[in-house]
Amino acid sequence: MRGLAVDLLAIARGPFLLLTPAVLFPAMAASYRFSGLLPVDLACLILIAALAAHVAVNALNEYQDFASGLDQTTDRTPFSGGSGTLPARPQRAQAARWLFIVSFALMAAIGGYLSWRVGTRIFFIGLVGGLIILAYTRVINRMPLLCLVSLGLGFGLLMVNGTTWLLTGHFPASAQVVSWLVFFLVNGLLLLNQLPDIEADRAVGRKHIPVLLGVPVSVGVYGLLLVGAYGSLILGFLLGVMPLASLLALGTLPLGWQVFRALRASEGRRELLIPAMGRNVVLVLLTPVLLGVGLLLGA
Repeated sequence: MRGLAVDLLAIARGPFLLLTPAVLFPAMAASYRFSGLLPVDLACLILIAALAAHVAVNALNEYQDFASGLDQTTDRTPFSGGSGTLPARPQRAQAARWLFIVSFALMAAIGGYLSWRVGTRIFFIGLVGGLIILAYTRVINRMPLLCLVSLGLGFGLLMVNGTTWLLTGHFPASAQVVSWLVFFLVNGLLLLNQLPDIEADRAVGRKHIPVLLGVPVSVGVYGLLLVGAYGSLILGFLLGVMPLASLLALGTLPLGWQVFRALRASEGRRELLIPAMGRNVVLVLLTPVLLGVGLLLGA
């Protein structure tokens, strides 16, 4: 039983789940800054539903990549290529499928309750999120522009705005800044994680930006996404939407510059890509946390 639990955690990509609370923290901080309140019961339900959604998309991706044969041809890294659980233990395939079903159902059940309790507007936000989960592996990965923005749409524009609306009944301007910062950062995270898998993904018909345009252009796109993330925060501050303390999140800007330079110097070599990808993970997790701290300090 312990072995099954360990495998399910790997299929859910447990370490990657840290992204969900990192994103929700500044969303909840923006809500508290706007209303002066933070309903603990609602906040807990939002966190559980968001984690369930994250587990669902990871488990479905693992199951479908194994079923398509992609996992058997991918040279995995700590940040890409799946967990490797199903190629090593094919008997866990149905467990992965059930993990997806249960987590998706939990997300839907909490979403339904929140729609009844707070208002139906959240239903439509959840519906778009659910469609992204279902379509990501087999449909979205074959549409380059949609693939580029899908993860940021889910974690940024949908999750952040859904959280603030549930907690405040509004879409505060500060939450918009948070949502766009997360949108750009998470899109950059997905883009970099696709770089080591270009050939394997091309072989199964995927057409994301790295497959379509190659590593050098993808690194340039990553640089633009960083500009969008930090630019959103600076613009929010200049417009008077964000407090001075929110600029604490700019503390990761030097790290972003290091990642970008390392990517340009890598020329697609895996041994140089992987350290840069690791530093980018730190960037993506730390920046919204610092932003949340800044929002609370400026409340």
